Amino acid sequence: MFYLDRAATTPVRREVLEAMWPWLTGGFGNPSSTHGIGDQAARGLAAARASVADVLGCRPAEVVFTAGGTEGANTAVKGIALATPRGRHVVTSAIEHEAVLASCEYLERFHDFTVTVLPVDASGRVDPAVLAAALRPDTTLVSIAHADNEIGTVQDIPALAALAHGVGARFHTDAVQSAPWLPIGLDVLGVDALSFSGHKLGAPKGTGVLAIRAGVPMEPLVHGGGQERGRRSGTEDVAGAVAVATALSVGGASASAATRASSVFASSVLASSVRDAVLDGVVARVPGAFVTGSREHRLPGHASFCFPGVNGETVLLELEQRDVVSSSGSACAAGSTEASHVLTALGLSDEVARSAVRLTFDASLSEADVPVVVGSVAAAVAAVRALG
Repeated sequence: MFYLDRAATTPVRREVLEAMWPWLTGGFGNPSSTHGIGDQAARGLAAARASVADVLGCRPAEVVFTAGGTEGANTAVKGIALATPRGRHVVTSAIEHEAVLASCEYLERFHDFTVTVLPVDASGRVDPAVLAAALRPDTTLVSIAHADNEIGTVQDIPALAALAHGVGARFHTDAVQSAPWLPIGLDVLGVDALSFSGHKLGAPKGTGVLAIRAGVPMEPLVHGGGQERGRRSGTEDVAGAVAVATALSVGGASASAATRASSVFASSVLASSVRDAVLDGVVARVPGAFVTGSREHRLPGHASFCFPGVNGETVLLELEQRDVVSSSGSACAAGSTEASHVLTALGLSDEVARSAVRLTFDASLSEADVPVVVGSVAAAVAAVRALG
């Protein structure tokens, strides 16, 4: 079987399980307790935080452990906007994850913010000139994802963040999809905050990180005991923190940022080659098929298509019969009858948007696998078209 839905979730890696296990059994202490068992947990939490900070190139104090990408995005967007008195204007893009769009809507509905939603071009890219024109003296925050989960398009975050900083606004990026593939960090991307999820990296669901630059004000969403330096109250999940730290470091909890960078680069090169072969193969084999998103600025393990005239969900059922597991788009919107807001933002009709299929994979998918995958996609689409 080919599992080609890694943009939705990934299996927990063995080294992550091994790193977590001691904290799920013997290391059960509360990090806030002052006795030895609590101190052991506190030291484990601190080590995990330092490991994440090393990879992200930031200070441990700038790392907040969360329950995932949705919480991280909500905390950053709402928290920074509400804690910044300079204005009530936020900017985002039309293809953001619902966690960001819904957070912006919340600010608009309940806190009298004005929200500007930027259009994207046909490949899903935000034009820096369009952002520049939207910025105002009262702009508080800009939130634009590093990479899109449905179409794989990667944004020029450093350029966009520099524009926001030019008017004194803060910049948050959702790095959920880019974290497995690309260099991320507050300085690398030039942002004030970034969030990502552990389960896209080989950690369990319910784990994540929000990195927020020192000095950036943020109102917490959860109030209580003041854990995470007052930014996220509640007893810390030491096992989850260790898990996401281990998954992020690739080579294990002791791996350096340089080791991770080398490993990620090698995986990206391999997956990019396979990705291009899949993109070219499907377009060549399936009449009318076209690639969604950017070919030039694209995540390595991401291939997405539309097959006009067929229903993408039906194609997925046919693919599963052929031992290819994939999806039509964001797993967070699974079950929705509406056309993808990402694809319609590219200018596609609702009907064409509903023909989408997304194949996402890691470097374990080889060049030798490509003909099998492409052949399965071609056969699945042909079978659906034969149904009429």
